[in-house]
Amino acid sequence: MPELPEVEALKDFLTEHLVGHEIVRVLPVAISVLKTYDPPLSALEGHEVAAVRRYGKFLDVATADGPHFVTHLARAGWLHWKDRLPDGPPRPGKGPLALRVALETGSGFDLTEAGTQKRLAVYVVGDPQEVPGVARLGPDPLADDFDEQRFAELLAGERRQLKGALRDQSLIAGVGNAYSDEILHAARMSPFKLAASLTAEETHRLYAALRDTLTEAVERSRGVAAGRLKAEKKSGLRVHGRTGEPCPVCGDTVREVSFSDSSLQYCPTCQTGGKPLADRRMSRLLK
Repeated sequence: MPELPEVEALKDFLTEHLVGHEIVRVLPVAISVLKTYDPPLSALEGHEVAAVRRYGKFLDVATADGPHFVTHLARAGWLHWKDRLPDGPPRPGKGPLALRVALETGSGFDLTEAGTQKRLAVYVVGDPQEVPGVARLGPDPLADDFDEQRFAELLAGERRQLKGALRDQSLIAGVGNAYSDEILHAARMSPFKLAASLTAEETHRLYAALRDTLTEAVERSRGVAAGRLKAEKKSGLRVHGRTGEPCPVCGDTVREVSFSDSSLQYCPTCQTGGKPLADRRMSRLLK
């Protein structure tokens, strides 16, 4: 799933390629992708793109004097830029293509989604805050006003485990499964540690890991073409998706805990005092 760093890079890429150009056609291929119907997709046509913004994991293409095109790529969605779009309208079928946006230059982008879950979402709205997922977002962890005190206040009284708290978009916007693993590894903390139990020193360490991990990932992704962002993300991960490989910090074997629809990776030596976590849905430290 694209997370804050990849969506930030897509925002920068689209700012360079879309702003100042006119949207001439928006062609839906999979109707399931559309989450709003008024205004219709056609309301975007004939409007110039004024800005591209990011809200957590949401991308907002804002038109001048027109509606906003807001999308969430979900777990299996992606954006593919085309310097020259194919001639003729796309044909509905069983392929991954969900929607196409064409500019007056003949260039544009496709939104695709692999798999069968179909969670890719597109909204056409007068204001991004009309999108429920945007409206409920917590603060952006890379915002200038997101300081350590604000972070500590968010975690105070938070009875959930750190892994779940970091992934909650209403608490902190933009962090998903992969970067929560990376942040906790950098902070040397168990994913199952209760957020409310952190000491002042641990809160400081986690805040620094959060900011540093995301900032470094954004810098790695900056300037990378949209089509290469997935590979760039994977190459920069230390523990997530690396089960069975040696930890790059201590050399211990990276372990995994599997759940019904996801998994987490961690290093026992760096994060859990050398104790492996039980690989079952309601995992706890092995006694």
